[in-house]
Amino acid sequence: MFDALAFLSAKRDPRAHTASDIEQFVQALTRGEIPDYQTSAWLMAVRINGLTSDETAALTLAMRDSGALVRASERLNGPTVDKHSTGGVGDKTTLIVIPLLVACGFKLLKMSGRGLGITGGTIDKLESIPGVRTALNARDAIAQASRVGAAIVAASKDLAPADGILYALRNATATVDSIPLIAASIMSKKLAAGAQFILLDVKVGSGAFMGSLEAGRQLATRMIEIGQQVGVSTSAVISDMDVPLGRFVGNSLEVREAVATLLHPDAADPRLLQLCIYLVAHCLVAAGMANSHEEARQRATQTLSSGAAAEALAKIIHSQGGPANLDGVLASLPQADVTHPVTVDTCGRVSKIDAYTVGEISLHMGAGRVTKQSPVDHSAGIEFVRGLGSIVQAGDVVAYLYYSSDHKEDCPTWTARLRSAITIEPVDSNWQTPPVILDTL
Repeated sequence: MFDALAFLSAKRDPRAHTASDIEQFVQALTRGEIPDYQTSAWLMAVRINGLTSDETAALTLAMRDSGALVRASERLNGPTVDKHSTGGVGDKTTLIVIPLLVACGFKLLKMSGRGLGITGGTIDKLESIPGVRTALNARDAIAQASRVGAAIVAASKDLAPADGILYALRNATATVDSIPLIAASIMSKKLAAGAQFILLDVKVGSGAFMGSLEAGRQLATRMIEIGQQVGVSTSAVISDMDVPLGRFVGNSLEVREAVATLLHPDAADPRLLQLCIYLVAHCLVAAGMANSHEEARQRATQTLSSGAAAEALAKIIHSQGGPANLDGVLASLPQADVTHPVTVDTCGRVSKIDAYTVGEISLHMGAGRVTKQSPVDHSAGIEFVRGLGSIVQAGDVVAYLYYSSDHKEDCPTWTARLRSAITIEPVDSNWQTPPVILDTL
């Protein structure tokens, strides 16, 4: 019988765990032998005292081995890649990048997560589409990836089940921002899927778990080291999350924006589009499918414009139980009871939109989970009609709030908070659009 009390006491003191201790802990956790309160205590001890590189690697491999090993690179014909974002406010890049990679010739088994804290999760976004199933077992996920190029699935009893347990508890215990826990969570899912190449999009800023560029580099470095230890080519792009990514925040709203980006890239949010193209180009170079980043960028842009990526997303969604085409997807998405305009009372240029405040508002509107058991309102969220760099006049509508009529009494508070998150400077000020890509490792 695993001694959970001794295990969490060791990290409290703190003392380093052996690889054997960590393996036994993860096995007992997966069997349901450790109650949530003890696991939560250990998570907080890790948040406070940390894990060494060896402990993090051992935790990653134990979580990987808690379920089936898919070995996608051995079972799928063609180059296999796995892309993962550490999460941010308005981050719908997976829904754009995955079908674009498929259209470029990659095969993907993508394991994604649900929302954590103020950040949204790809699984919650997909599940806002009626009928879509994300709990595919390893066999069905591989079969779908072979047939249509990709499957986007949640952690399950088959695939990294230990991560699913810890993931939910981290969100409910204020331990989301622990670098070793983030690294182990992400890399365990990536290694369980078994792609040849792993690309990490590490978000930094007020709307991400990593608040600074240095913290982002530390997380990226830890994950790259884990990949290298097991012989998987791993690289990272560090991107900005001080400002929400794109024009929409909230599950079904972000699906709408992702679909619109694939169908009409010329009208897409420039920062969102730039990041998605960069991530795809990086994969093309890493896989030897392009000789330079510029060549890869041109290929990714042409593929997007051709409509092939939009077709790929439609096939992925339909294969997982959703509508047969993207028009059907858009028509099926839930719509909020209330649409409330938010205006500004000064004129000038929108120079900043604080991602943390936006994410927190969206969370309390129902787009995320305040507790482990909280239901998600897939229709709730925020639309920015006047984004970063826009010139506004007093009285202009800059955003819309979408929420359930059950929350009408909260609307004045949300409106005031959203106004406070938007900085407006004089038009003649020395302002430049902040870069979305900050570093590549």
